[in-house]
Amino acid sequence: MYLLIIILHKEEYLEDILSLFVELGIEDAAIIESQSLTRALAYDVPIFAGLRFQMEGSKKYSKVILALTDNPDIGDELVSILKDEDIDFDKPGTGRIVLLKTEKVFGKPEEVEI
Repeated sequence: MYLLIIILHKEEYLEDILSLFVELGIEDAAIIESQSLTRALAYDVPIFAGLRFQMEGSKKYSKVILALTDNPDIGDELVSILKDEDIDFDKPGTGRIVLLKTEKVFGKPEEVEI
């Protein structure tokens, strides 16, 4: 079992990524709104207020997508398919994709009736 983590800074790509998840059979996922450490320091810790100039024009929040999968190659597959859709995680500011091997998973996914 693997934990797929996508830190997405460009929210306009969220729908494309979620659609791709469905195509790849990834249904057990959660989406969390997040904030970078630099932004939190710049706006929430007065001593770091000087960092605010670096934040000009950047979005306040990002999305973090967490998903469980049995596919050890899902990261490479996602990167390849997304590049074909002109979503390139190698470009600065797009985000990051991380795949971690998990030892154990407790609990079952939420069942949603559609």
